[in-house]
Amino acid sequence: MSAEMDALTVVNQLRDLAADPLNRRAIVEDQGCLPGLILFFDHPNPQVVYSALLAVRYLAECRANREKMKGELGMMLSLQNVMQKSTSPGETKLLASEIYEILQSAGKEEAEQAEAAAASCRRKAQFFLGSNNKRAKTVVLHIDGLDDSTRRSLCEEALLKIRGVISFTFQMAVKRCVVRIRSDLKAEALGTAINSTKVMTAQQVVKTESGGELMVPFQEDSAVPVEENTDIPDYLPEDESPSQEPDKAVTRVGSITDGMGWLSTAANFLTRSFYW
Repeated sequence: MSAEMDALTVVNQLRDLAADPLNRRAIVEDQGCLPGLILFFDHPNPQVVYSALLAVRYLAECRANREKMKGELGMMLSLQNVMQKSTSPGETKLLASEIYEILQSAGKEEAEQAEAAAASCRRKAQFFLGSNNKRAKTVVLHIDGLDDSTRRSLCEEALLKIRGVISFTFQMAVKRCVVRIRSDLKAEALGTAINSTKVMTAQQVVKTESGGELMVPFQEDSAVPVEENTDIPDYLPEDESPSQEPDKAVTRVGSITDGMGWLSTAANFLTRSFYW
């Protein structure tokens, strides 16, 4: 196995483990995982860089992690380097910018927590926060036909072709997908892409004034032209992860402690080897 493939495999495992909220504290507390992810920010393969950023974005969802992440050696500087690097794809720069803004405001959030309690609760209900970033927004989709890993892969391919999609996660048990997109991208573009699979149809889930949920179908006669994404790196295929349960983001079967031990070993191995 080549050094680059080792890096792809490890960063994909890190990303998938970080997608599970139950793992996020343990990953950040581990001595090898966070420094390993920061090393990935400077990897020559843009696919590795994007997956590492996505993993860190997941970790930043946990408020208790943010202060430690902000103070981790090289974190903020490496994020700035990705944002300023001329060869970084647009979506990669935007994702790095979101993480930077979240971590930069970590101390301020603690001071404002009492005043913003109600708003904080609403933000926690979203999979991706970033409400202070006006360049991005979150769209929740209910997808009829999202029944198995094959359909999930089709859905991934459709979404990744759209310019302006930053990241997404699936909730297979309830047939939903939470998508983070640029603010100038219309939600209808997501519906058009999902409907183009011919085996799935999407509806947007919106909050009502009473706090309930309403499913709004996308009009069949109002398909929005989708601008295809060409500069973002290919998403790592699902079959490169040993996950056997589509409802769970964790890729290794076993306890969280087992997963963290594997990650620490992998991160330390990459740190010592300096593949790139």
